[in-house]
Amino acid sequence: MARVLVTGSSDGIGLMAGRLLLQEGHEVTFHARNEERAADLHRTVPGGDPIVVIGDLASLEQTHSVAQQANRIGRHDAVIHNAGIGFRRPGRETSEDGHELTFAVNVLAAYVLTALIDRPGRLVYLSSGMHQGGTPSLDDVEWTRRRWNGPQAYSDTKLFDVELAFGIARRWPDVLSNAVEPGWVATRMGGPGAPDDLGAAPVTQCWLAVSEDPEAKTTSGYWYHQQRRDAHPATSDPRFQDELIEYCASLSGVLLPG
Repeated sequence: MARVLVTGSSDGIGLMAGRLLLQEGHEVTFHARNEERAADLHRTVPGGDPIVVIGDLASLEQTHSVAQQANRIGRHDAVIHNAGIGFRRPGRETSEDGHELTFAVNVLAAYVLTALIDRPGRLVYLSSGMHQGGTPSLDDVEWTRRRWNGPQAYSDTKLFDVELAFGIARRWPDVLSNAVEPGWVATRMGGPGAPDDLGAAPVTQCWLAVSEDPEAKTTSGYWYHQQRRDAHPATSDPRFQDELIEYCASLSGVLLPG
């Protein structure tokens, strides 16, 4: 049995992943943005008494709290960085700390949790096929000079998520760190017309988190439905990986151990 933390798991693919892991006999730490969403988990998770950490990942202070709560539970064997926000917003928004919201939740929070949670054996970062259209540059990540483009901002963050997964894999060779494309599925983020198989959406990240399959016990991979895919070429650039990690460290004030 493994202990797995799944961020952003009060609904959507994250909730599906948590339920699947429970069905397989693993211990799951769910994550909810606030007390109301945590109460929803107590109504919807089988057994009615899930382990839940609470905090809004749009806030650096609350992200620190989520990491502290997770560490008090005990060391997790795997962390699935599922939490994220999409691109269906009319304009640029900022986080509690003044950072562009998509980047703050999708990338910066994932970095901070990676740095602060007791190092697990496996890390899984949720990306998207849209990362292929991401801009491999940290110039104007906050969208203060460019005209706002929600889909592009989202694509950029999903590129950075793969970059982070590969950068961690290189820096922490004792940790299996991978990125997953769950498919375009009919969740609140994906929309009702999404064509991919919703039932398959949580499978690969759970497999990478807990499976003893030799393929699942590899690192620095980009996965779609348990098959490796080619990621954007920039994600394999060590210099870009280091630039992203150092940029996140400078914004958050949190250094990556090791």
